[in-house]
Amino acid sequence: MREGSTLPAEALEESSATAAATPSRFADWVDLTKPRITLMVVISAATGFLLALGDFHVPWLLLFHAMVGTGLVSAGSSVLNQVIERTADAKMRRTANRPLPSGRINVDGALFYGVALSLAGLAQLALMVNLLTALLAALTLAGYLFIYTPLKRIDPISTVVGAIPGAIPPMMGWTAVRDAVEPGALALFGLLFLWQLPHFLAIAWMYRADYQRGGFKMITGVDPDGRRTGQQALLWCVALIPVSLLPSALGLTGIAYFVGALLAGLVFLAASFRFARNRTATTAKQLLLVSVIYLPVVLTVMLVDRALG
Repeated sequence: MREGSTLPAEALEESSATAAATPSRFADWVDLTKPRITLMVVISAATGFLLALGDFHVPWLLLFHAMVGTGLVSAGSSVLNQVIERTADAKMRRTANRPLPSGRINVDGALFYGVALSLAGLAQLALMVNLLTALLAALTLAGYLFIYTPLKRIDPISTVVGAIPGAIPPMMGWTAVRDAVEPGALALFGLLFLWQLPHFLAIAWMYRADYQRGGFKMITGVDPDGRRTGQQALLWCVALIPVSLLPSALGLTGIAYFVGALLAGLVFLAASFRFARNRTATTAKQLLLVSVIYLPVVLTVMLVDRALG
């Protein structure tokens, strides 16, 4: 649910340029929820849910409540983030046409909307799933809005901090089944946490001028030649490879996932190496594209391997 994330929070949403004028008021309200990010949050949570099952006899009603509750909290956090950052968004080209900075949606209405979605999601998780999953959702929401969001205007460490709430949704899927944070949940957390960082560093490099106009303190603002940005993207990708293999080491997946995750990780690493060696708009876009493809591929292989195994 992080803004970079993710997933979590806004990593996927940030990768696109400012959209054309929204065609309808209804579409504006939908746009406030950042539906692409919310969808990825739900998918990552569903992955955790399905991996936590002892077999693939799915408790569909529990899955429904867990995913809808997670989606509502994610959507609400996206709305509230845009309420908080509407002034900064108005200064940046790719976000100036969002419903709030453009004036198409009233701030008070958006605030009520975001709070209502968030509370509805937390209530659904607490009443229909379990209290641990609701607590994780509350921590994600609070960390995203009250730690990560203000920190973006203070220090570049915000990128790492923001990856924490962005990596919690698959843990929520796991706890929805097991009602406990176990090694499998932590492995999924690590995979999502590390994936977000090179993904968002590529975005930060591509839109570094926009971030400066908005007053955000990203690493690219104090790294004019991009050397540190490239090195960090490369190091996070290196760390991602062994962590992505943990599901097989823990017995959650088999050799098919191990090979698939390793190959995907090597492709991701190669893209980060090209970016670290030559920090251009082209290599940054390539790294971003690979990162966008990497996550759904890895999650899909993970689920297919578990289902067939």
